[in-house]
Amino acid sequence: MKATDVFGYSFNAIKLRKLRAVLTILGVVIGITAIVALLSITQGLQIGLSDQLNQGLSANSLMVIPGSNDDSDQGGAGFGMGFGSSASSSGFNIYLNQTSEIENLSPNIASVIAIIQRSGRVQLDNVNRSVTIYGVDYGLYSQTYDSFTAEYGTIPTSNPRNDTIVLGSRVSDPRQNGTQLFVPDNEVTLLWLNATTLPPVYENYTAQVSGILGSTGVVISFGGPSDSSVYIPLSTAASFFDTDTCDMLIVTLANSDNVTVTEVSNLITKYFSGQVTVIPPSAVQSILENVISTIQLFLVGIAAISLLVAGVSIMNIMIVSLIERTREIGILKALGMKSRTVLMIFLGESVIIGFMGAILGIACGWILANAITWLLSIGNAFNITPVLTPIVMLGALSFGIGISVIFSLYPAWRASKLKPVDALRHE
Repeated sequence: MKATDVFGYSFNAIKLRKLRAVLTILGVVIGITAIVALLSITQGLQIGLSDQLNQGLSANSLMVIPGSNDDSDQGGAGFGMGFGSSASSSGFNIYLNQTSEIENLSPNIASVIAIIQRSGRVQLDNVNRSVTIYGVDYGLYSQTYDSFTAEYGTIPTSNPRNDTIVLGSRVSDPRQNGTQLFVPDNEVTLLWLNATTLPPVYENYTAQVSGILGSTGVVISFGGPSDSSVYIPLSTAASFFDTDTCDMLIVTLANSDNVTVTEVSNLITKYFSGQVTVIPPSAVQSILENVISTIQLFLVGIAAISLLVAGVSIMNIMIVSLIERTREIGILKALGMKSRTVLMIFLGESVIIGFMGAILGIACGWILANAITWLLSIGNAFNITPVLTPIVMLGALSFGIGISVIFSLYPAWRASKLKPVDALRHE
């Protein structure tokens, strides 16, 4: 019997039991939908975070934060996690006046930017926005990051007044619809909760909006410009926050080759006696990929449970179908149909069910992923665009068909082993 005849017979058998077939296919659809939706969202998240990283930390720069990650296997370079996690416990500080000494460590160091970072608020009349405040040297910062460019107003890169402030695009236009809450030359109040005193008090001063950045698309900053932050001169930040230490250094290198990165990382680590973590962009990228891959496996494992439940349902339906069609199988075998053909007919039904369920599941999963990300994007500055790759599609299709076939093997085998005489006697 030809393969086309086998699948034709299998398809006709499914059409005769439409409701049962629809319910069986629905089980596969639910499982594949969950898998495709979760994989599409997490892959979109990974790409989005990678874009944020690439814009926030250039390939030829290093991020230096206080606190050692105790990763001796890295030669002191500190390429592991350690986004400041150990800084608070170590109590180690990086001082603002150390930047010039670090610049002189190697001719491969082009510049060193000290960054002071605090959470605060910016106010104008009835507008009150929560922001991250960065104290930076406007000149060095604009040389390192091309995105630190004003769309409205200007950025005073040389000898800025102490009361100047530069706003990220979403601080001024949170909905990105052209409605500006702040414009250049506005006098705004910058507030910061000083928790070093008891009781904590809000420190504030009046600043003048000098410029508003163009949209960078960056919300999660790795030291570079972001849409949800405000920037003030480094000297003003040191005075306002009453500190002579910085929270982060951005070290720009002459080039981005591995030899230079390793050499400079080791020099910086040695200079600080191993009390800092030096993070190259590749390390951050690797961390993000590992974390998201782990999340993907976990979520797909959960979603696969529903597909296994669908597989059990397919086995149950096939066994019921076998019982109902026992006499039919007996007649076919009495007319000369081989056991192998009976087996292929039942497996053909499972392939059709798995294929239809997988195709519908892929489509529904893609729709669901877009619906979820759209809902999550409402009022959220960080948007995720789902990504459905050919690998995910082929994997989902194979998984759907594979589960259907695996759970149909036993009923199909039982059907193929029926003896014609016994089958014809069945009532």
